[in-house]
Amino acid sequence: MSPLITLAILLSYFGVLIVLSWYTSKDANDQSFYTGNKKSPWFLVAFGMIGASLSGVTFLSVPGAVVNSHFGYFQVVLGYMVGYIIIARVLLPLYYRLNLTSIYTYLESRYGTTAYKTGAAYFLLSRVIGASFRLFLIAGVLHLAIFQNLIDGVEIPYWITVAITIALIFAYTAKSGIKTVVYTDALQTFFLLASVVLTIIFIVNKLEWTWTETLTHLIEDPNTQIFHFEGNGGNVFWKQFLGGAFIALAMTGLDQDMMQKNLSISNVKSAQKNIYVQMGMFLIVNIVFLSLGALLYQYAAAYNITDFNKPDELFTSIALRHSIPWVGAFFVIGLVAAAYSSADSALTALTTSFCVDFLGYERNGKQTNKKVRRKVHIVFAVVIFFTILLFKQWNNDSVIVELFKVAGFTYGPLLGLFSFGILTKRTVTDSHVLPISLIAIVFTAAYYFGLPYFIDGFKAGFEVIIINGLLTFVLLYADSLVTLKNNNT
Repeated sequence: MSPLITLAILLSYFGVLIVLSWYTSKDANDQSFYTGNKKSPWFLVAFGMIGASLSGVTFLSVPGAVVNSHFGYFQVVLGYMVGYIIIARVLLPLYYRLNLTSIYTYLESRYGTTAYKTGAAYFLLSRVIGASFRLFLIAGVLHLAIFQNLIDGVEIPYWITVAITIALIFAYTAKSGIKTVVYTDALQTFFLLASVVLTIIFIVNKLEWTWTETLTHLIEDPNTQIFHFEGNGGNVFWKQFLGGAFIALAMTGLDQDMMQKNLSISNVKSAQKNIYVQMGMFLIVNIVFLSLGALLYQYAAAYNITDFNKPDELFTSIALRHSIPWVGAFFVIGLVAAAYSSADSALTALTTSFCVDFLGYERNGKQTNKKVRRKVHIVFAVVIFFTILLFKQWNNDSVIVELFKVAGFTYGPLLGLFSFGILTKRTVTDSHVLPISLIAIVFTAAYYFGLPYFIDGFKAGFEVIIINGLLTFVLLYADSLVTLKNNNT
């Protein structure tokens, strides 16, 4: 496809989103931005959260990573199911009972102000990094597909591509926030899944296979091995499964971005139903993504396609250079949908957390200053912009690995804080929470970077978040013993 055609597709797609934003923002108020007025349909949230959970990272990295980790990522997905059940049975009832706008408000009631600010700050850091990783992916593809060669003889700078990417998100989220995001995410999930399914159909037809033959080729392909029980690598089952359970618990259940959508549903029963439906769809969708990855490598082998430098670039190369135009068109739409379905809600959640947790809006009767909220929205968009440019300078690894590596270090303290608060009734010294979390992060880093020097073949994996959360929990428990002793003397 020519860059102009791709640009026209992109602008048409965003035209649809902006029209949807205009429609859903009618009569919008502060509660529309934060909680969607508690009127979001649960089935729409469930469907939209598939796209938000997958993101542009999954869209490109999971199919590409099949060559190295095979279908081992599905071990993580199976672990997610355990995490989702805990979210539905433990966290959602807690959040609804306390009628929370920001989930980190719980930390203030349980520990105190320092713990509250610490938890919210870890979320802000985690989500800025995560959203930037996801947009970094899409900005690179859009730059290659559109802006790099849009004008003959003139290469538009990469930073302009990034600026356009973020500006489009801002355009349809600034007014009504989560009320709009619930609907745009559902639409974007549809386009994301349509892109993957249509690409699979193209590959199967191009290879002249029947669907029975396709299934046979997938079963016989070494890349489709799911379970890995031997060795000390990051792909071994216990690391992937347990890591998946705690990643889902932390990155969904303890994440303002993901839970803000759940909390926009009118009641806890419907919110739980949303989680259960999402679980079933998530299993199916990830099998489809992994199958796409295996088929992409089989297609590349059949047609001797080698013009990609990293696994993340395989899908892009085939869709834009070695297929027919409609596959490329749907690839661009699917990638944009995948990235924006997570990034738009991330920007909204960052604004919500800062306004509620640090500026005190919607708490203790303090009403939101809309001009300030708009400025906060702009500031976070600018922060993400510069973070993406930093990633451009040093990125040299598979994006999905980098994303979860960061998540293990920044979501771990949240996991420890919430689990200790929910599972125990012990008291800790509020001012000690921040140093405790930092100590846990340092020891987790020692585990991640140090253990491979002492154990041959060892490689840390998704279990990092468990180590971090457990260290935080143990240190909080030790502090509670000291606090109890001091109170008794």
